[in-house]
Amino acid sequence: MRELIVTEFITVDGIAEHERLPNVVWNDAMHRFKEDELADSGAMLLGRVTYEIFAGHWPSETGDFADRFNALPKYVASASLKAVDWKPAELLEGPLPEAVAGLKQQSGGNVYVHGSLSVARQLFGAGLVDRVRLLVYPGAAG
Repeated sequence: MRELIVTEFITVDGIAEHERLPNVVWNDAMHRFKEDELADSGAMLLGRVTYEIFAGHWPSETGDFADRFNALPKYVASASLKAVDWKPAELLEGPLPEAVAGLKQQSGGNVYVHGSLSVARQLFGAGLVDRVRLLVYPGAAG
């Protein structure tokens, strides 16, 4: 059975909204963290906003990490999107807790929720989150 892992960037004062976070600085520790996460990942679960941010950036990236990241299956939780074009991707159907419970029953690596705060909150409320990984900025944004 797959685990559902929520991974969030957050400031020391608890701000995790993308618009309020400082620019991400990829240092050696961050690179190792993300490499380990990618090696453990069998799929991504994204909300609409995070999906659109990622789909607007990652397909144009190249290199080993980008190739593996782009190749991961992506499941998108959205009531407003009608199609997703960053393949392989699919829109989840039905109530989110039931759809995610089904994903967790599938084989393959773990499912990572990147950002997607509203999705993460729903999954916490449904008791579906197995682990949380926080990448904490050493500064305040609030």
